[in-house]
Amino acid sequence: MAYTAALQILIDNLKKLIHGTHDPVINNNSLILSKRPQFQLLYQELNSIIQTLFSIHHLHEFEKVRNLKKRFKDAAEEAEDSIDIFLSALHFGNRGVFSGSDVLKTSLDLDKVLKSIESIKVELMTINIGNMKMDSSSRISHVKRQSVAAGTSYTRNPLRIMKPSEEIVVGHDRDAEIIRDKLTEDTKQLSIISIVGMGGLGKTTLATKLFNDPFLKYHFHIRAWATVSQTYIKRDFLIQILTSVGVQQSLDEASDSQLREMLHKKLMGRKYLIVIDDIWSVEAWSELKMFFSHDNTGSRILLTTRLNEVAVHVKQHGFVHSLPCLTEEESWELLKQKVFHGDECPEWLIEPGRHIARKCQGLPLSVVVMAGVLAKEPMSKDLWEEIACSISSYQKGNLETLALSYHHLPDHLRECFLYLGGFPEDFKFNVERLIWLWVAEGFIEEAENRKLEDTAKAYLTDLINRNLVVVVKRNVIGDVESCELHDLVRELCVQEAKKERFFLKIDSLSLSSQLHPDILYQQRRLFTNADMTVVNFTLFPARSIRSFFCFQYNIYSFTVTPCSFLLLKVLDLQKGGMHCFPVGIALLVHLRYLSIWYSSGVTKSICKLWSLQTLILHKYFGPVYLPREIQDLLNLRHLWCNKTIQLPYIGKLMNLQSISYVKLEGGVDNLQKCFPIIKKLHLYGSEGEQYHFELLPYLETLKLTGSGSSRNHIWFPATLKKLTLTSCCLPWSDMSSIQSLPNLEVLKLKSHAFVGAHWDACEQQFRQLKFLLFYGLNVKQWEASSTSFPCLKRFSLEECEDLEEIPLEIGEIATLELIEINTLCYDSIVESAVRIQQEQQDVGNDELEITINGKPLSHFFEDDISEYQWEASSTSFPCLKRLSLRTCEDLEEIPLEVGEIATFELIEIDNLSNRVVESVKRIQQEQHDVGNDEMKITISGMDLSLYLSRGLPPRSDIVSNSYLNLENAMRSIQQMRFLGAP
Repeated sequence: MAYTAALQILIDNLKKLIHGTHDPVINNNSLILSKRPQFQLLYQELNSIIQTLFSIHHLHEFEKVRNLKKRFKDAAEEAEDSIDIFLSALHFGNRGVFSGSDVLKTSLDLDKVLKSIESIKVELMTINIGNMKMDSSSRISHVKRQSVAAGTSYTRNPLRIMKPSEEIVVGHDRDAEIIRDKLTEDTKQLSIISIVGMGGLGKTTLATKLFNDPFLKYHFHIRAWATVSQTYIKRDFLIQILTSVGVQQSLDEASDSQLREMLHKKLMGRKYLIVIDDIWSVEAWSELKMFFSHDNTGSRILLTTRLNEVAVHVKQHGFVHSLPCLTEEESWELLKQKVFHGDECPEWLIEPGRHIARKCQGLPLSVVVMAGVLAKEPMSKDLWEEIACSISSYQKGNLETLALSYHHLPDHLRECFLYLGGFPEDFKFNVERLIWLWVAEGFIEEAENRKLEDTAKAYLTDLINRNLVVVVKRNVIGDVESCELHDLVRELCVQEAKKERFFLKIDSLSLSSQLHPDILYQQRRLFTNADMTVVNFTLFPARSIRSFFCFQYNIYSFTVTPCSFLLLKVLDLQKGGMHCFPVGIALLVHLRYLSIWYSSGVTKSICKLWSLQTLILHKYFGPVYLPREIQDLLNLRHLWCNKTIQLPYIGKLMNLQSISYVKLEGGVDNLQKCFPIIKKLHLYGSEGEQYHFELLPYLETLKLTGSGSSRNHIWFPATLKKLTLTSCCLPWSDMSSIQSLPNLEVLKLKSHAFVGAHWDACEQQFRQLKFLLFYGLNVKQWEASSTSFPCLKRFSLEECEDLEEIPLEIGEIATLELIEINTLCYDSIVESAVRIQQEQQDVGNDELEITINGKPLSHFFEDDISEYQWEASSTSFPCLKRLSLRTCEDLEEIPLEVGEIATFELIEIDNLSNRVVESVKRIQQEQHDVGNDEMKITISGMDLSLYLSRGLPPRSDIVSNSYLNLENAMRSIQQMRFLGAP
């Protein structure tokens, strides 16, 4: 159980109550001053226990310690609730609200909580933690049992280990090829290759495939296999290796030093391959690597691990390969192989079978489990469809495998991870919003000289590196923008969260029936897809709920009362289209995060939410006018809206870190005074305005939209990393102030950001720039050298109709990966792109990709074919293997001579005229007559004979005099595709 969010927030609040805060109701309040001795005592007791109780970091803690942590968590939550109700009463008493309420009382008695904590402290002191650490045999036995149950190899008697055996392997062929090449490359130094990926992805299966590869058996003199797992003993590892290489002595009787000496003699001077499967820590690798000598024999070690941290640590000595999920087709192929063992799948089972394979989401372990289920059941379509709808019920064993990853998490990551399970299936997490939520929940520990958001980002990176969270999208400089959970990992979150009473998740429409007081009791978080409009929460007290998420659309109303939701810290109603703000929102004085979708104006009540850190507003139309009192929210860190925010003159310092789409009514001359720590700013400017952004020492991301009618004068800070300029009407000479920015990585120039027909960037150098965008600029001539953008990875050109060409020197930038052109394709632009690609291919650079309107440059020309007739001879394409025709509706026929090409293997056509179909029939018949039955022809994915048996679709023949003559031999073409020809 982790050092919980309730503890973190409680500790923070006690500090404020002891030392004072910005809140005038708390500062110098006589009632609070009278309670400070209790606050001080509670703070000391909590810290004392935390330092002891949460310093026990065993993978599987003893039951007594787990129970103490649970009791301590409950006591802390009770203290937090009591203090927060007391503070709410002070706020409302100060305003004259609910002064007679039985719930809101200005009395506070912490004696019961202090007694509970004292009892826990006494019991904790009776536990001999030192002896607990020494006596770990029961814990190791538990891990062994769990590993066996989860399908993870573990043994205490390596003499009985069998070498990995062959099994059905589908997919990962390319992965095996890459790793095989690394294992056999011509280097004498000992090299370590790591396979990294989430549990159940097939790392061990792939390693087994490589271990048994005939060429690798021949290539290496000695091969050995050992499994490490989470809890390992060095002696066992040595015995596993020696047994695997065939040492016959009585290894159990040998000392550790004798075992090391045996292994050293066995490996010395020989080329060996050692597979170390399922390694879990850097420390384990640091110990194990000492057993292997560096004899410059070309030896290799192959590791498998779930943790990127381990793989990256080892990378300095070798290569890391991240294993991807199976494709849908590979999943289906594996399912067929496991169920039918090479026999054909009956046609009526193909559709439900594919559905089952798809729902396994590329995880081989899930596919194998479902294959085991299907293989034991009758081959009934109805039954398979029923199984497809309830796949999660068959995945218990898989959850046990993944649970090992969860139990290996450090305390500070557990709540962050479990939290993700409350969101809907296939939910795409916006990383920025997720980080704001984690901060608001109190999951993030404070670190010296580091913002909470930066620490939260590091937490997410850690979860990604542990292969528990999947990256969905990265931005142009590689930062993660969105992420998701694999369905099976989400099931694990829900399962563990239920055990921990971490959140209540209600997806049923009959919400009222599930809101029994016994269910709501002590629940801290509520996630639901249900219709909230039919629920009266005054009948279902939900006072302990601290976070509420509703993913239902059209939430017409939401009411806060002293009995329900009073202590909320997080309220997310961004899916619902409410007409106005929630009734009683001013009661939520502890609210830290508010996300809401509404259609009316912003109520001044939100300016009473003194704890608010994040405010996200979604509005249907029109700008959002915020009241001037918004400046009283001194804890507000993030202000975001999907529409323009009209902000009145701000006369106070605010602690905003990010603000979106804002227009300052009082001008921008007070930016530094109002937003001294701003990091991310999207500002709408005014005509003739001057912008002294250099006075903002923390600004990293700036989007500035000018008036579009006159030039703006702008000064930028050296901290800037991302810059977007729109309608600023700057002369190109002002670019010198941008190119000098030492940290700038992204530059987007949009719609008259700069004006002028000529930009000469030859003498300028953008030292760190990785992404450059031109959108809607009127520049005609652009000059640049390969040193102007030495780190550029991607250049994007959109709607720049006046630009004559892209400088050839851009293609010479060593780091450049992609040029994308999304615009009207004028010949000069296309020609410059062609020259760039040709020049780079001539010097051996085949990595540079150029796209036009989303398609590769080569496809751009394929789409431009307009001829109806095609003539060719058998010598036109002497090496051709495959011809693919897609949507070439006007093509009359395929030349019969194409079928005479000796190397020809496949013709695949789709959406073509009947005359083309007739021509391929003749080609197949002619080749059959001369004994060539190897050529395959498919139409719309079906074999020609099957397609014809179902009848040809009605099409009218097309006659034209246009023709295409390809008589001149093209001797190196092996594959041709015609796409979309008119």
